[in-house]
Amino acid sequence: MVYWHPMLRVTTMSEININQRAQQVLKVLVERYIQDGFPVGSKTIAEESALGLSSATIRNILADLEEAGYLASPHTSAGRIPTSLGYRLFVNSLLTIRPLETIPLHELKNTLDPDMNMPNLLQSASSLLSGLTKMIGVVALPRRNRIALRQVEFLPLSGNRVLVILVLNNREVQNRIIYTDRAYTPSELQQAANYLNTHYVGKELLVARKELQEAMKTDQAHMALLLQTAIEVANKAFIPVQNDSSDYMMAGQNNLLSYTKKDELERLYSLFEAFTQKQDILNLLNQAIEAEGIQIFIGGETGYAAFDNCSIVTTSYAVDGELVGSLGVIGPTRMPYDRVISAVDVTSKLLSAALNQS
Repeated sequence: MVYWHPMLRVTTMSEININQRAQQVLKVLVERYIQDGFPVGSKTIAEESALGLSSATIRNILADLEEAGYLASPHTSAGRIPTSLGYRLFVNSLLTIRPLETIPLHELKNTLDPDMNMPNLLQSASSLLSGLTKMIGVVALPRRNRIALRQVEFLPLSGNRVLVILVLNNREVQNRIIYTDRAYTPSELQQAANYLNTHYVGKELLVARKELQEAMKTDQAHMALLLQTAIEVANKAFIPVQNDSSDYMMAGQNNLLSYTKKDELERLYSLFEAFTQKQDILNLLNQAIEAEGIQIFIGGETGYAAFDNCSIVTTSYAVDGELVGSLGVIGPTRMPYDRVISAVDVTSKLLSAALNQS
């Protein structure tokens, strides 16, 4: 089974022409480097592989692979390490995906209890990913533009602030504070809530917001004061946000420390800054919702400098057959792709099952 992101697939003439013997040498080298983290030399490959090739022949193959861009030679060692292009060829053509064997499936199911509330369930899923892979597990909260409005209430606060109480999909309540251009009386806010509850209950938040914006453009010159009030407060209140202050659940950040050498700490700090800013992660996770199957971003394929030395394996999860969110694992390019892919795939299925039962 082969996984890749079709829009990020890099195919070169050298890859097309690489022979089977060179592929096997590359496979052995990548697997050994993933296991140990040290540059791999021709002698190690000759001793540990069943290729029946001499060290001299392997040295020539390694030199060809390096010239084609699949390997690199660190200045401090005679051995070689895979480049992002080498990992990409390995993942696309040489990787064998194996099911998880260390933990029985029923134990994994018990980790994601359908009776847990949404934040706890998603946090458990991110912890499960981290525990299975010893890397960073991340789960994006479901897209709120897929959640329908059931009821809205507005309560005036001091300083042009309004407390918004939203009931979504009959079972979720969100409280948020918005800032308006002027102070509104309780009577104005009550009338606005009545108007919105009459005309927009059952519609998705972004759909309702868009329709209100269109009404503002069309009828602005003639609209009644009531509609003006409803448009302003709803335009700010109907922006989909999460229950939590974050947009995803994450676990296992400290796991990267075990993969990081002293000279790589600065890169790690840059990555943690990306976690804080979070938009880069969300953009990558959102791509998983739009695509089918497992997506793998290796190094610079992410398009974000903070992840140049990382790989990200993602997929989506579903509720009632509809893809609503995504999850994944963030780790070094030197990750055990076979195990990480299996962990992401299993967690996605278990989380979807738990959400459908809740």
